[in-house]
Parts: sequence; structure tokens; C-alpha cells
Amino acid sequence: MPTISMFYGIIIRMYCAPKEHAPAHFHAYYQDFKAVVDIESCELIEGNLPKKQLKLVLAWAELRQEELRADWKLAMESELPFKIDPLK
Repeated sequence: MPTISMFYGIIIRMYCAPKEHAPAHFHAYYQDFKAVVDIESCELIEGNLPKKQLKLVLAWAELRQEELRADWKLAMESELPFKIDPLK
């Protein structure tokens, strides 16, 4: 699962596999925490992160939603997604 962005100790990854389960999503990791975030709604759909890191991830997702959609499309075609700028 390639890393598509990293910021403030948070790692964002996306699986590159056709038939990856819907909805379109990405995985966020922070220390021992793991979360899955829906790209369309920019909401947590699985797992958990500390409150501060979750807010950062959701804000980043809203700002980068179009890029995330494009990366999801690539990933569903078994292509590597592009890197996405971190939250600054």
C-alpha cells in the first residue's frame, strides 16, 4: 500500500487493487492508531485517531478531495497513485 502523503507524524496510504471495497477511501496511520476515511464525505468510516490528528486528516481530505478522487481512480486500475501535498 503506497504512501501518498505524510504530515505531522500522520501517514496517508491507499491500496492499489481493483475491486478494493467501496466506498472510495484512504487509510491514515498515526503511531499505533489506524483509521479509514471516506473520500466523498471526508468522514471517518472505520478505526480511530486521536482527536487532534483526526481533525488534521479530515481538513486535509477536504482540501485535497479532487486529488484523492483521481488517486482512487488510478488505484482501482492497479496503477500507483500520485503523491499529494501534505497539510501545511
